Amino acid sequence: MIKPDFKKLLAKIKEIEIKIRKAVNAQTKGNFSSLFRGTGLEFDDVRIYQYGDDIRHIDWHVSAKDENTYIKVFKEEKEQTVFFLLDVSESQNLFTNEKSKMEVAKEICSVLALSAVKEANEIGLLCFSDQKEKYIKPSKGMKKAYEVILNLFRLVPVSKKTNLNDFIKFSLNLIKRKSIVFFISDFLDDNYQDNLKALAKKHDLILIHLSTTIETVMPKLGIIPIFDLETQTKHWINTSSVQFKKDLREKYATKKKELLELVRKYQVNYLMIDTDEDYIPKLIKLFRIRNKKK
Repeated sequence: MIKPDFKKLLAKIKEIEIKIRKAVNAQTKGNFSSLFRGTGLEFDDVRIYQYGDDIRHIDWHVSAKDENTYIKVFKEEKEQTVFFLLDVSESQNLFTNEKSKMEVAKEICSVLALSAVKEANEIGLLCFSDQKEKYIKPSKGMKKAYEVILNLFRLVPVSKKTNLNDFIKFSLNLIKRKSIVFFISDFLDDNYQDNLKALAKKHDLILIHLSTTIETVMPKLGIIPIFDLETQTKHWINTSSVQFKKDLREKYATKKKELLELVRKYQVNYLMIDTDEDYIPKLIKLFRIRNKKK
């Protein structure tokens, strides 16, 4: 039996999903159903090579058996696998007002999961810290969406640490078929860019970058102890120091710049959401952009 608190949560998520769906349909010439479709290609057949064909699609194995040169023919996949890659490390529990990055991430993931199954897509979930925390194999149907949502809100991560590089590498080996991949994280880690590039090349990648104001704006509190959520260690810092504030801003700006350069180069859909803002308008804008590309 579904607990009352989960019923209340599910009702809220359904309300958000309906609001986004209506807004997208009203603001675009297309409709919501195109958001999760038509981005992938699958092998269909071979035919004789014709002038102007892409030589990268030549089937050398088939051509070797005949005097002619054959080229692979692909057809558009109408149904997609939608994967949610969710960072559940302890830094995601950082918050300034009512919601943490983790709460926002779970809500967004739940809304997108409901949307995807309504368009007859398979959905799968992979949660990570510096290790695999939860994996749900892709499948279709509303029952699968409820399974994903329930597991998201029940999840208590084993580890508090982050290792984006190992996680992306694991994802590359796990997700074989070209999929729509929503990668939700605060991206507070180093040396993961090369594997992220590989993920962008292989899949239709959408990055949802979560942040809080406190990550770049620290109030003047003098010398105080700061507890690192992931390493579980305490450090003393002078929050009134001009140099400290400058270093904090520059470090965050550098990480964001590196991520945005990758986004532009590989034409990845990117969305930055602060926990203090309403994320619904930004999701609507993201979907409208994706709809225009169809």
